[in-house]
Amino acid sequence: MTLQYPRRQKQLQSLVQKLGLPEQSRIQWQLLDLALTHSTVSATANYEQLEFVGDAVVRLATAVFLLERHPDLPVGEFSALRSVLVSDRILAQLAASYQLERYLLVSDSALNDKLGQESRLADAFEAVLAALYLSTQTLELVRPCLDHHFRQLVAEILSDPARQNYKAALQEWSQAHYKMLPEYRVMQAESAHSDAQRFTAEVWLRDERLGQGSGRSIKAAEQAAAQVAFAAVSERP
Repeated sequence: MTLQYPRRQKQLQSLVQKLGLPEQSRIQWQLLDLALTHSTVSATANYEQLEFVGDAVVRLATAVFLLERHPDLPVGEFSALRSVLVSDRILAQLAASYQLERYLLVSDSALNDKLGQESRLADAFEAVLAALYLSTQTLELVRPCLDHHFRQLVAEILSDPARQNYKAALQEWSQAHYKMLPEYRVMQAESAHSDAQRFTAEVWLRDERLGQGSGRSIKAAEQAAAQVAFAAVSERP
């Protein structure tokens, strides 16, 4: 069933085309519209419940993809890869690649919150995946949106000794060498040049600063600092 509003129907059909799905896909358009409605537009009819379902959907789709494409990897590697692939950072990147923000109904106040952009995009993308899953009760419409991205991402991650989780890699190194955990010191910039530099983190171990990095969130800043630190300690004998 199509939507009441032809303009919105046309918008969503354009998105489905960008997602690489067939024009005649069995999509529940009301669900897809709901998946792209932020809570600042409607307190009751928004994507929050679909995002909850989508969190499980993307984890399932990722697990099936990894099992099919890399059946020889141990379970621990599956877990490490999946944790990166389903992270807000990656999901927001995928959402941006489909220009999802163009189709998201959101208030101006939320749009002005640049710090929340990554989370908003990731949540909306999960909601869209839930809408696609619920339309067929299968992964038929979900995996075409993910698999070709995942093939490239997994190749990049497998070529990275830290598996792109530099905090975990640095923690493993510090425990192995010193039986200690690194310490992160985070500062919020009073006047950052960009949102990407809103927070600055330093990582210390045994009174030595191993690295520094910036990010739009505390988590991103710590990960950036850990990346610098891990690169430094990896060069040590």
